[in-house]
Amino acid sequence: MTAVAALGAAAAAATAASLSVRARRRRGRDRAVTATGRAARNVEVARLGARLSTTYATTAARKVFASAERRVELDHERELRTAEDIAATLGQLKGALMKIGQMAGYLDEGMPEPLRIALSSLQAQAPPMSAELAAQVVTAELGAPPEQLFVEWDPMPLAAASIGQVHRALWRDPTTGDERAVAVKVQYPGVDVAIAADLDNTDLIGTLFAQAFKGLDPAPMVAELRARIGEELDYRIEAANQRLFADYYRGHPFAHVPDVIDALSAQRVLTTELAIGASWNEVLTWDQHQQDLAAETIFRFVFRSLYRFRAFNGDPHPGNYLFRADGRVTFLDFGLVKHFTPNEMQTFMAMITSAVIEPDWARFRAITERAGLLRAGAPVTTEAVGEYFGHFYDVVREDKVVTWSPEYASATVRQTFDRESPIAHYATVPAAFVIIQRINLGLYALLGRLRATGNYRRIAEEMWPMVNGPPSTPMGEAEAGWLSHNDATI
Repeated sequence: MTAVAALGAAAAAATAASLSVRARRRRGRDRAVTATGRAARNVEVARLGARLSTTYATTAARKVFASAERRVELDHERELRTAEDIAATLGQLKGALMKIGQMAGYLDEGMPEPLRIALSSLQAQAPPMSAELAAQVVTAELGAPPEQLFVEWDPMPLAAASIGQVHRALWRDPTTGDERAVAVKVQYPGVDVAIAADLDNTDLIGTLFAQAFKGLDPAPMVAELRARIGEELDYRIEAANQRLFADYYRGHPFAHVPDVIDALSAQRVLTTELAIGASWNEVLTWDQHQQDLAAETIFRFVFRSLYRFRAFNGDPHPGNYLFRADGRVTFLDFGLVKHFTPNEMQTFMAMITSAVIEPDWARFRAITERAGLLRAGAPVTTEAVGEYFGHFYDVVREDKVVTWSPEYASATVRQTFDRESPIAHYATVPAAFVIIQRINLGLYALLGRLRATGNYRRIAEEMWPMVNGPPSTPMGEAEAGWLSHNDATI
């Protein structure tokens, strides 16, 4: 099931679910979140599904009497209308539904180009709330209007995403008297209700995933998603996560996490130092060497955080990164962070050992069965298990230079949701693997778009605790120097 098919299935399911429900729209002066209740949001998606069906039917009727050349034009026009409609609807709804659109925009290279581009626009921008409403939230959370709290306050948002929008400001540090540029993230009023409504559709989410994996038990996966996405609504949790990452990576040569300004942060407002850098779309225009540096930084950040810090941001879409030409990357948005237990990490490392370092598919199968990824005693061959899961390790399997590609990334996404695979009949996703899978699919998609080239086996060995490989690149040398001056537990 591709990302496009998943969106279509969601729309169809929401249409059926909402036939017996009379929706009420939330009406107010500000339309930052157009519908917050479960019924109203189902109706919005249902209407989208109906509009898409009408668009396809109208185009099909016109094609009957059109020339071959005109048929191509009609298909392209339909794709454009469809793309714009989906992106606009998800952008207005915000919340968990918008996150689906964000992920689809960078995960599936196989979707029509207009739709992928339109959904990609959700990664950094969404329709913002008004300046007046943003100021009201700041006042309610911090006890004073932004004009009193900051030396300067930009009422126009720097970025608007699924849960909140970011404003630039200038703040005077009362301790030092220094003025500092800061980023102030303000949560949309009502988005907590909207996300709660989306998460209440656990039966719909479970049904969709069960269609992809016939052996799937959706309960632990849905529970994990509810817990992690629910945490994003409390910016105090995000602030705590970001402090941990900022402290861990302090002084790092190429990975940067902005500091939190505690005095200006609360449940629905988060203030951090303002970071600058190039956007993802700009990076895609850089030369290949610069793209390779950016890719290596992201890869190292992912796996150093995971294997040495036992945590990672589970929302790795490209709108969360700011880039510099020398490979330095600023990592933003720590609302969806998963902290892994030592036992979970032991399972991940055992899988890598048996799949890559000391290949043994029989042992790998036993590990996946104990972890709950594969039903014990499933009537599939161990060779088929190795072929199915081995795809995820292709880029680090051999000690050689490889180039990531969009085709490999898309194939990975499609294999994950391939209901025709015999493995899919007996595979499931335990709670510990939900965020890992999201991290991996997101990382593969980004590195594929960059066409990152390098010896990723050796880079990975630097990160794997069971190998502790020596530095293999100039970035590795720089990181080793940083490590030598920090606590040995890093």
